[in-house]
Amino acid sequence: MVDERIKYRHLQCFLAVAQHGSLQKAADVLAITQPAVSKTLKELEDLLTVRLFERGRKGAVPTREGEAFMRHAGASVSALREAVASVAQTRRQGSAVIAIGVLPTVAPWLMPLLLVRQEAQAGPEAQTSLRIQTGSNPELLASLRQRELDLVIGRFAEPAHMLGLTFEHLYADPLVLAVRPGHPLLAQAGYKADALAGLQGFTTILPTQGTAIRHTADGFFLTRGLPPPVRLVETLSVSIARGYTLQSDAVWLAPLGAVRPDLDKGTLARLPVSMAGTEELVGLTLRADMAPTEAQHQLIATIRVLAAERRNEASAFP
Repeated sequence: MVDERIKYRHLQCFLAVAQHGSLQKAADVLAITQPAVSKTLKELEDLLTVRLFERGRKGAVPTREGEAFMRHAGASVSALREAVASVAQTRRQGSAVIAIGVLPTVAPWLMPLLLVRQEAQAGPEAQTSLRIQTGSNPELLASLRQRELDLVIGRFAEPAHMLGLTFEHLYADPLVLAVRPGHPLLAQAGYKADALAGLQGFTTILPTQGTAIRHTADGFFLTRGLPPPVRLVETLSVSIARGYTLQSDAVWLAPLGAVRPDLDKGTLARLPVSMAGTEELVGLTLRADMAPTEAQHQLIATIRVLAAERRNEASAFP
């Protein structure tokens, strides 16, 4: 029997703490004080007669009971949001909204193609809207768990982070070393034989520390017997990295998907270096309990088609 004393604010507070792993961060997101978050959590734990989080130096970590409650709390909040959204959708004559999470390094090549393909397939009478969110893989998966997103296009995470989720491999994305056309490493004959030999003389743009893609980038230097770059710019922002690379002699170590549009247009060039061993799996992540709507089925099918085309084109970028 449902305890009618459990309110929406209890669920909202619980999910915010679970997503951010911190009472203070949850308080900032909810625009309330940390004591208010603590009080609300205490009320919920008293009503459920269980401890939902272990609090310590590492923040707030869900207990086993908290993990179990999270799945149902997320579903309840999602159902309420969908109910509210359905009213607005009815006003808009039945239009549906699909929320997509995508890595910023995947979005540049995939999302424009997906939007164009969807529009062409659906036609002018289509009433499905897309809401696109970019962010780090952990952030996107957290939003997917909380049912703020319907699907995520990203990388496979540690098994502990995939609880209640499914991952479908779409394609493998290698890293590339991208530079502006006319870069010294391309223009000087001595560098053409071994572009890596002169790499230390230039600023290198890398993903930020602590990310899976940075681990792959560090492994690239290690396996080639190269010291870590001396001059670094660390960012996950594709727009910042791209703009800096176009206007300088910086070397951008990035996933192929992030630079593919510029490589195709010739606004960026690729250093002639073997990047074997840097491939990472990009895939489609869904909630295991998801029952896709017809519009979501169509979108997922289009994503799979584009991924298949990408795999077929891989030979053009050895």
